[in-house]
Amino acid sequence: MATAAAPVLTRRDLNRALLARQLLLERADLTALDAIEHLVGMQSQAPAPPYLGLWTRLNGFELEHLSALMRDRGAVRIVLMRSTIHLVSARDCLLIRPVLAESLARSLKSTFGRQLDGLDLDAVVAAGRGHLDAQPLTLGGLGKLLAEQWPDRDPFAMANAVRNLAALVQPPPRGVWGESGQAVHATAEAWLGQPLSAETEADALVLRYLAAFGPAGVKDAQMWSGMTRLAASFNRLRPGLAVFRDENGVELFDLPDAPRPDRETPGPVRFLPEFDNILLSHADRSRILTDEQRRLVFTRNGLIKSVILVDGFVRGLWSIEQSKDAAVLAVEPFAPLTRAERKALTEEGTRLLAFAAAKAGNREVRIA
Repeated sequence: MATAAAPVLTRRDLNRALLARQLLLERADLTALDAIEHLVGMQSQAPAPPYLGLWTRLNGFELEHLSALMRDRGAVRIVLMRSTIHLVSARDCLLIRPVLAESLARSLKSTFGRQLDGLDLDAVVAAGRGHLDAQPLTLGGLGKLLAEQWPDRDPFAMANAVRNLAALVQPPPRGVWGESGQAVHATAEAWLGQPLSAETEADALVLRYLAAFGPAGVKDAQMWSGMTRLAASFNRLRPGLAVFRDENGVELFDLPDAPRPDRETPGPVRFLPEFDNILLSHADRSRILTDEQRRLVFTRNGLIKSVILVDGFVRGLWSIEQSKDAAVLAVEPFAPLTRAERKALTEEGTRLLAFAAAKAGNREVRIA
């Protein structure tokens, strides 16, 4: 008996599904903690983006909702997917970090392999844990202490070995809106008072990825996570998944009951912050931006700029310029906008300024 061909999903089908999973078709009535867990964390090289990313996705979100969550140790900043800083719930920190251990070790070797060659990394990590359990330290401070024991080795490389091979979180005030402070590190176990999970299998993480970013293929999940050889997980999960193909014939998987809205569902304008994971979590990013736009959004030094979504797709950049008593939200479209699109962006931008620059006496949205 012939097997039925997998249904084909167009670029616009995939876009609307992604917007629904990312809480961008309409704002959700979720707590900050629930949203962070649904999104499987938020990339957080800079402190502000998670706040802006939650504001654009949630009804009634306020700055203190996330700040309090971080101060109360309900959420933490830690190196996870793609060996980058992510804001995750405390529960996900303990669950996800062990699953990514192999990919983080591989990333360390790729970056610092030469400097660490021949070094007993188990001994370095054990020494680093001892220093960090005594007090939170910057990577520079940790490297200096490690250099007392290994004076002929690179302090920064050793500190990064501890960061990638142990689970290190960045305690507040780093990451709290309006507060400043160096990025210091503590072990997740000491900071959260709980051990890491013993589970290292990727299957559960793949399912959560599909819930937040699907439908998606094996290469998409690998791009998002930084892991390799995820085909084995998809093959184990295949009997319980819906299977599709994109317009290029690439096999895609999804949770059977996950939302896949009609392709004509309206996509409201949205302001996405720097490093938003929606731009970083697929091998084929055409469901959200073109290759030409990618070159304008992704900088050579690794920054991912803030973007506007119009009808669900990237259509330009934005930034907030603040002076002593004024704040200007500057929008740079990639192509001409209609009058209705400009109006919608102005209205949404005005709300964004009221959130992000509440103390500014004069607030203005300027669309080039």
